[in-house]
This record gives sequence, structure tokens and C-alpha cells, in this order.
Amino acid sequence: MEKLLKMKRFLLLSCFCITLFSCDKNDDITEEKSTELNITATAQATESLSSLVAALVQADAGLVEALANENATFTVFAPTNDAFTALLGNLDDFDSLEDFDTEEEKALLTQILKYHVIADIAAKSTDLSDGQMITTLQEEDVTIALESSSVKIKDKTTTEATVTAADVIATNGVVHLIDKVLLPQAVIDAINSPGNLVSIVIETEPLSLLKDAVIKADLVETLSSEGPFTVFAPTNDAFVALLDVLGDDYNSLDDFDTAEEINLLKNILLFHVIPNATVKAGDLTAGEVGTAFTNNSISIIDNQGTFVIGDASDVNTNITGTDIIASNGVAHTIDKVLLPQAAIDFVTSLNLKTIVELAVATNDLSVLVSTLQQADAGLVETLSGDGPFTVFAPTNDAFVALLESLGDEYNAVSDFDTEEEKTLLVKILTYHVIGNTTALSTDLFDHQEITTLQSEKITISLTGGVYITDATDTPAQVTAADAIASNGVVHIIDKVLLPQEVLNILNPNIVGTAQSVSDLSLLVEALIQADAGLVETLSGDGPFTVFAPTNAAFASLLDILGNNYNSLADFDTEEEKALLAKILTYHVVSGTAVESSSLTNHQEIIPIQGESIFALVGHGVGLRDKTATDANVTTADVMTSNGIVHIIDKVLLPQEALDALGH
Repeated sequence: MEKLLKMKRFLLLSCFCITLFSCDKNDDITEEKSTELNITATAQATESLSSLVAALVQADAGLVEALANENATFTVFAPTNDAFTALLGNLDDFDSLEDFDTEEEKALLTQILKYHVIADIAAKSTDLSDGQMITTLQEEDVTIALESSSVKIKDKTTTEATVTAADVIATNGVVHLIDKVLLPQAVIDAINSPGNLVSIVIETEPLSLLKDAVIKADLVETLSSEGPFTVFAPTNDAFVALLDVLGDDYNSLDDFDTAEEINLLKNILLFHVIPNATVKAGDLTAGEVGTAFTNNSISIIDNQGTFVIGDASDVNTNITGTDIIASNGVAHTIDKVLLPQAAIDFVTSLNLKTIVELAVATNDLSVLVSTLQQADAGLVETLSGDGPFTVFAPTNDAFVALLESLGDEYNAVSDFDTEEEKTLLVKILTYHVIGNTTALSTDLFDHQEITTLQSEKITISLTGGVYITDATDTPAQVTAADAIASNGVVHIIDKVLLPQEVLNILNPNIVGTAQSVSDLSLLVEALIQADAGLVETLSGDGPFTVFAPTNAAFASLLDILGNNYNSLADFDTEEEKALLAKILTYHVVSGTAVESSSLTNHQEIIPIQGESIFALVGHGVGLRDKTATDANVTTADVMTSNGIVHIIDKVLLPQEALDALGH
């Protein structure tokens, strides 16, 4: 209950008696008859019973209506206004009957009032006998004491009530005015029992911040429940010290305002609670004790005859006050807020740099920082955001090696200055980032495939270290793992990772190379027109050696073929497409990438089509097909990701094609 119904100390053991006047049993008790008013109406009509009427109304338990019932009979011992004033004067936190305003307090007031009512009898003073025990509507007994000059009513306290006006007759019973509010044992127990743990915290000024924390974490109902609980209660100074540790963003408990922060506060508080136990100071023993924060324990440590409490921090906690007894457990005050590992991690995270800040602070990642800026795609802002992210961060040397592999056009990341090149940088950089996770090195496993922000996967290898396999043949090694940031983790690696998408741009396959050379556009057109899967084949793994005729070479062929073939589109029947495919496959050697320097004079070369080609090596490199005119290699050794291309000035023709064309 919000207000503790505590009598002032020894209230019920002290003797107080308000005697309005004494009554002789035979001579001074007057009989006042009211044949027209029921008990409720009689009380309402009696000025000295106005507090009783107010109490009946405030209890809100139907007693006003019950005592007005003409079909029932009651004997009522009615406390006067002065009696209620005396009661309120001896109760803490109750200045008027209106202060009985909670459901629990109203129920208590109802018990008090029922203890003044005897049901099913109208007992006049002449019907009472000395020592008589009468069961009340509240179900506990009162005892009658008859003295020579008065009638007294004994309740469960040490102070008797005196009947000050007897035998006020009502239509449904009789009323006796008394000078004291009678109290049953149930009410005395409620008044004198300690409050629950929450009530004690609320009443204790040095625990006001703990109270605020309990309310904010929505633990009032939990710690008000039956329990039992043992609570180690941090003082206000302990909470102030915690806020100081948390820094400028946490000046009060109000700064715990996100769902994550409130949940953390709740777990911190549960870490102070031992559930299902009342552990007094004398019961403490050294050892680990589980708390209400699931799977988290505190350590009770013997410290030269006293006990201190160990948490996940390096500083033990002193017990400053013991055995504060509550109705649902016991509390001990402590001088420090106990911190579980989750709280330590949170405090640590407050002092961590973001991934970008960490990279800026690491000398060997300066080129990575420059690259993030050069890409100009908001990656700096992204990696400064909430995350979490896992970043594989290439060193400066890794970027230098990449630039060297790209040739003279790329001496620094600033040379990626066109929109296409910046887009390429973005693809490379996002291939190093895993979104929505903080993957420590201990979380990685052998052969694990992880999808990056770029959308392609990398593969983890744990043989001899931690290695990251990209789309190339050379894996990157993690040289420094688990650099924790506030929004994720960074692993430093010795190579720039490259996805296949980037390799296709930086080092295109044979088809990509042909597409990028304007003088081979008719070759690309022929591959497509043949409709024989040659584009897909020459985009495959290879390796292949391709002798690639120029546009002029195809134009010469079309001239030779005459008016029926004005363009490659004229190869439009199934037979003509098949013929075109045979011509094209006569230019392709599968399974090897033959450089011009490895060719010898009159060397036989067997292409996919099957007929021989012969190399002519002298002042240059030539090729002899089945015609009378040799082809010359005009540009040799164009390296691709899946082979090599030699550009030639003539379309090579096998005998099979010559026969089909009638030449």
C-alpha cells in the first residue's frame, strides 16, 4: 500500500481514555428511543457521530446501506467524533478519514467499522453481562466489562472503550456511543506490520533515487509481490557515482529514456535482488549467489570478518546497513550500484569510438579513410551510424598493392575521380562490410560464407589463422582482430578484397574485353548472331586463346561473300548461323592461354572447330588458315580474366566454311 499504516510507537500499548462522562449501569445509562430512524439515519442525525458517518461513506463497502436495512437487526458501538480524532492523531500519514483512499486502506477501514457491529441482535445495556464475549460482523470478538459506574468494551488493544451514551434505540437495532475506536487484531497486525520492500524504499529518503529507478524500470509490482526477496539497496550517493561514471549524457535517471536503456536499468536493479529468500546479515556466507537478473550472480566475499559484494566490475561494494525487515523480505543498504556484465559492456561502449573514428585514429588505416571519402557515397556517415557492422579493414600496404596491380593510371585513390570509378570504389568498400552484426573472430567458423553489403559473399578459413577469401585466388589474412567500436567491430586485413563484379570491370573476361574495344564490335555482333552460346562460353572460366578479327576484317569477309551478305544479320537461317558458329570457333583455342612469345614458326594450333591453324613467326606473328591469304596479329597478348586475346586483320576460314560458301 502506498501509505504505511503505522501507529505511533507503542500506540496500542499506551493507555488513553477519553471519558465524556461516566455511566452507572443501573442509574446513569439513559434510554433514548427513536422509533422512526434506522441506525444509519440515527448516526446521521447525531452531531457527535458525524465522523462515524464519514467513515462509513469513505469505506465504500455498502455499510451505509446495510445499517439502514429495516429487515435486519444490529447492535452498534458507535465511536464519537473525538474517538476518531484520537485515532487519526496516533496514525502516521492519516490526517483525515479521506486519507483512507486506496483500495487496501478502504478495506482496512471497513474491517475497523465492522468490528463495531453485532449482527442479528439488538442488545441493550441491560442485556450485557460482565466478561461476555460477543462476535462482531468483522468476525473477531469484543469483551464486555461491567463496572459499578460504567460499561466498557475491550478490543484487542490494552485500552478499553467506555460507553458514553447507551441504548439509543433505532428502528432496526440499538446504538451505544463509545469514546474510542475499537481495533481488531487483524487491523493491529496490518498497522504494526512492516511495509513491503517498495514501501520501505519510498519512505527512506537516502533511497529516493532507488525509488525513482524502481518506478522507471516498472518493478514496483514485482517488488511489492509476496516474495520473499533480499534486496541490496544502493543509496543516493551510489547512484550519483554511477551517473558520474556514465558521463555527460547521463545527468539523472531521466536520461535512461530509450527502451534499451530502460531495459538495462531494469536488469541492473534485478541484479540487486536475491529471489525466493530472506537473507539476513547473520545468514550471509561467502560464495556465488544467483540474482533475479537471469544467469547473473553476485559474489559474497569474506573481508576479514565482514562481507563485501563483488560484481562484474573491479570494485567491491560495502554493506552499510543491514536487516531492514519488510513484509516480503529484507533489505541491506550498500554504497555502490552493483553492475552486471551487461552494464559494464554498456559503460565501455559509451567510451568507444565509432568504426570511422577508430579508423581515423589508426595510422595504418589512413588510406582506407581516404578511400571512404573519395568514394563520396555517404559511407563515412553510414559507418558512423548505429550499425552494428563488421568491417574487414585493409591496411595502407594493402591499398598500395591494389593500386600497383591496376597500372600507371592509378597511383593514388584520388585517381578514382570519375563517377564510374567512384562507383567502383563503393563496390570494393562495401564488399568489406557485413551489416547488422558484430562478428568477433570467435564467432567465425571454418568455411563460413558471409554476405557483404556489396551483396557478394566472402568465405572464412581458419587454417593457420583467420583468412578471408574473395573472388580472387589470393585470400586476405586478418592481422589484427576484434577492434571493438561503439557500432561494431573491425578486423584489420593485409589485402583489399575484390568481388567478382569488380574483377569483371578491372580485369574483364574475353567477352567483356571485346565489348570494351570499339574495333571488335563486329566480333561481338557475330558471337551474338551465331546464337550458339558462344557469349556464355567465352564468359566462362576458360582459359581460352582467341584470335579476334577486327571490324575491317569482317567487312572484307562480307565483301568477298557478295550481295547476299551485306551485314552479319544476314546470317539468319539455322544453316547460316551454324556456319557462322563454325567460323567463330575456328578462332578459339580452349584450355590454354597462349602468349605470342610462346608461339613458334609453323606451330600447329587446334581450335575448337577442329581444323588446324599454323603460326607464322618472323618479323611479326601471322596465322595461316585454309585460304591463300594469311592473317597478321596486329595487337598481341591482350590479357583477360579467363584467357588471352590476339587481335588479327583477317577472318580465319576453315575448309568446312569454304566448302559451305562455295569457295
